[in-house]
Amino acid sequence: MAEAGTGGPLEGILVADFSRILAGPYATMLLADMGADVVKVEGPAGDDTRTWMPPERDGESTYYLGINRGKRSIALDLRDETDLAAARELARRADVVIENLRPGGMTRFGLDFDAVATTNPGVVYASISGFGSGAGAHVPGYDLMVQAMSGLMSLTGDPDGPPYRAGISVFDVMAGNHAAIGILAALRHRDRTGTGQHVEVNLLSSALTGLVNHSSAWVAGDTVPYRMGNAHPSVFPYEPMPTADDDLIVAAGNDAQFRKLCVVLGVGDLADDPRFARNADRTVHREALRPLLEERLATRGAVEWFELLTEAGVPSGPIQTIDGGFAMAERFGLDPVVTVGEGERAVPTTRHPVRFSATPAVYRLPPPQLDEHGADLRKWLDS
Repeated sequence: MAEAGTGGPLEGILVADFSRILAGPYATMLLADMGADVVKVEGPAGDDTRTWMPPERDGESTYYLGINRGKRSIALDLRDETDLAAARELARRADVVIENLRPGGMTRFGLDFDAVATTNPGVVYASISGFGSGAGAHVPGYDLMVQAMSGLMSLTGDPDGPPYRAGISVFDVMAGNHAAIGILAALRHRDRTGTGQHVEVNLLSSALTGLVNHSSAWVAGDTVPYRMGNAHPSVFPYEPMPTADDDLIVAAGNDAQFRKLCVVLGVGDLADDPRFARNADRTVHREALRPLLEERLATRGAVEWFELLTEAGVPSGPIQTIDGGFAMAERFGLDPVVTVGEGERAVPTTRHPVRFSATPAVYRLPPPQLDEHGADLRKWLDS
């Protein structure tokens, strides 16, 4: 029942999406944008995020709307034999099955990888959990827990203040991206061999790889990093700095950029000061350098400095609210908003982040209402 001729690099791929909340639905939205036919399987009460309000748009949760475009919804009660049979048939026909129940949760329905692969040996089956399918399988997986347990919160906030969570569910999003990458790699393997496989992603592993330089500080350097506010442990200047009005991010990541920064600020001689000549020197002597830069930055406003520094090739940026972020993307011609659906069902959403020169992303369907496509899907699965 995949819709032929709709475009996208994944056209013809059927995805049975048994996931909910964020990590799984985010992954399947990315796949839908790339042309996959995604069938969102929901329980009778629907995905939890349908109720996560405010904010809302015409009575629908904007949280739900933001991660569920391009999908068709069917409501199935897996405790009902008829609905369970439909779910199993969908899994049998699917190219991809994705789920994020607690490990083992699909087994009691005969929808685990081993059961599905028995009748669908080419299936790419993706499971997303909090802490893997081994010793951590019994632990519920929520992003906030992983932010705390991975060490991220120990890195976020003022040095003398309490640890903070990130402003978004960063590891859910990261795990969703990792799931999409794993699915695409497994589809490539299936194209070559005809064989499917089980792709497992967990939030803690996504977190540890996502902590990048901090993870490496511990693994390779036996160093436990701690929060430094907005400062960077290895680069300076690389933080917000005050100007005549608002703070400005200044990110001089190498010696050449620092020299350009000094020239624009009118203190070119600082680049030749042996305390500041190399990044390692600047990092060690940051407390001596910071006031010298701030003194010059105080002579103009943040936006004016942004224009001057950008022209000179020095990374910088004003600190904005989300509306300003979208306005900046518009200014740069990124067209960040796409409208999905028509008439009363039209919903503005954020553009797919990847641009393809030959097979652009497609935005076929607005986020579905609960069981919106259930009748047609049941008829197809019965045929």
